[in-house]
Amino acid sequence: MAATKTFHYNSIDSTGRKTKGTVEAANEAAASQVLRQRGEVPLELSEAGQGLQKDIKIPGLGGRTKLKDLAVFARQFATMTASGMSLLRSLAILEEQTSALSLKKAVGEVSADVSTGVALSAAMAKHDKVFPRLMIAMVRAGEAGGMIDQALEQIAESMEKDTALRGKIKSALTYPVIVLCFTFVMIAAVLKFIVPIFEGMFKNLGGELPAITQVLVDLSHNMYWIGPSSLVLIIGTAVLYKHQSRVSPDFRLRVDKIKLRMPVFGSLFAKLAMSRFSRSLGLLLNVGVPVMQALAVVGETTGNEVINRAMQDVQAAVRDGQPMSSAMRHHSVFPAMVTQMIEVGEESGQISQMLDKVADFYDREVDSAAESLTASIEPIMVLVMGGVVGGMVICLYLPMFTIYQNIQSG
Repeated sequence: MAATKTFHYNSIDSTGRKTKGTVEAANEAAASQVLRQRGEVPLELSEAGQGLQKDIKIPGLGGRTKLKDLAVFARQFATMTASGMSLLRSLAILEEQTSALSLKKAVGEVSADVSTGVALSAAMAKHDKVFPRLMIAMVRAGEAGGMIDQALEQIAESMEKDTALRGKIKSALTYPVIVLCFTFVMIAAVLKFIVPIFEGMFKNLGGELPAITQVLVDLSHNMYWIGPSSLVLIIGTAVLYKHQSRVSPDFRLRVDKIKLRMPVFGSLFAKLAMSRFSRSLGLLLNVGVPVMQALAVVGETTGNEVINRAMQDVQAAVRDGQPMSSAMRHHSVFPAMVTQMIEVGEESGQISQMLDKVADFYDREVDSAAESLTASIEPIMVLVMGGVVGGMVICLYLPMFTIYQNIQSG
């Protein structure tokens, strides 16, 4: 039996009364389900005693508006509309309850537009930096088919699954990030406090310091400018990377190719991209979005420029009358299993169901890969820390042997 966790929650019931408390469940999705079964709409859920398991930002996996906030928003919106609550009433409650400032502002403006007769999808499209294109396209398809509540429900489920996958990856990377930060702090402390003591002792004993020890001494002397310069360099590189990723598709393509070829993380990033691609395309086709429009949207929502470029080629091929699976075979980024499943879906007329199965498969693969990554990284980080500590000890004690040899020979 799966272990249960304690979650703190804030919710609102069918009468509009707010409640808060704790609930026991296996995970956040299960806790949300428990509350919905009680007739309550979860407004906020957080695991008790998370400690070091809080979210960390990882390049390539974050966004302007947190996916978790969007997932909660979508779930609340879907629950309210499914219960018969009007769009305006639902949006008013969501604006009041949303804590993320950018999302709160966008919801308020969407509500104002909807009150004047603007379609929900059109109002959301004005805030494409907050609401993903996938979400807008699915809402538009839901409006056209008269099933806005079903579209919102599928959006919520998709975002919750995507949030869970990202959470697993972040959890897998939390340990090495903490160890690396601790290692840098330890190196700085040794250079600041320990090296000067040994330097004074070496001067008193005389003799010439070995080159590797002299490097440590020089680093200790120049810490006052090396430290700030390194910090500025790191921040500047991060800002430049973010800017280039936003404005240059070619830069994103080069970076994403490197990500997919990385020795340890490449497989994980590839599986995550396949999961998001399959689920997004399946959802769009399932709610009735035309194939050409779905291909255009899904390429931009996977977060991977390699897949985006491949989707542009697939679009052109489909426009010329070729099957989607045939066009995808020309791109190595799509595994054979994915193209085969899509081909079966095309032949049977159940392509969205096949894509859902592919997404579920890669969800499990990402889960397994994240666990394996955690298990393999821990001993590697122990070795790294041991190497750093051992190397610094050798550097500091190496002059002792030189001095002792000079005394013996003298």
